[in-house]
Amino acid sequence: MDQTGETTTGPRIVVGGALIRDGRVLAARRNSPEAVAGRWEFPGGKAEPGETEAQALERELLEELGVRARALRRLPGAWAVRPGLELRFWVAELLSGEPRALEDHDELRWLGPAELDSVDWIEHDRDVLPHVAGLLADGRDAQAAR
Repeated sequence: MDQTGETTTGPRIVVGGALIRDGRVLAARRNSPEAVAGRWEFPGGKAEPGETEAQALERELLEELGVRARALRRLPGAWAVRPGLELRFWVAELLSGEPRALEDHDELRWLGPAELDSVDWIEHDRDVLPHVAGLLADGRDAQAAR
């Protein structure tokens, strides 16, 4: 509740995952909707009611890529995607499986620090690249990024 006693709800959260393996991060090319088709992002999606951000990311990576992953920690920043929808990024580690483009994507690439600018990122995902580049340049894997 706010100071007036009214019940308030925050924005709906969308999580994106910087899935890191062997000094590289996974990028996924969108195949829809038309406004972002062909552009690249960190995979993820909307948190469901009652789900933590970490749970949402782990579920989304399983649904979109067919992999089991663990969300490790949130990266700095938050972006208003549109009114009522806020995007937050997390570092994640791959636990099992090999990522496949199952939903919403038509291509995946593992990118090293020097390759991050080689794809056309969606604006909000581009904004978090300095944090991801820092993790990769430090040579830290997902375990060390905790």
